[in-house]
Amino acid sequence: MRLALAVLFVLTAAAPAFAATGQAVFNDKCGDCHTVDPPSGTAPALKGVVGRKVASLPDFQYSDALKAKGGTWDEASLDAFIANPKAYAPGTQMTAGAADPADRKAIIDYLKSAK
Repeated sequence: MRLALAVLFVLTAAAPAFAATGQAVFNDKCGDCHTVDPPSGTAPALKGVVGRKVASLPDFQYSDALKAKGGTWDEASLDAFIANPKAYAPGTQMTAGAADPADRKAIIDYLKSAK
């Protein structure tokens, strides 16, 4: 029983540290344009992006390419977009991405926690 509680404590304690790492990667890779909470400067705010329809915030002017993409942002679509925005939605305004799969996972995990 004590071992199970110790494992649970370690797993629970690690979650905030992982979120902090994701936030740091987000700030480094995405923070020049994006924020999590509105308002955002040159790009849409990403709070609640996981599960949200693509190009759906009413207060942001999305590219025609992203509007035409349609669908809902899930982990796979976010991963593909962040890996190579121009290949995912040719004509998108987003120019920067994250080539490292570990960075993308950290960013997406952070965004999943930002509700």
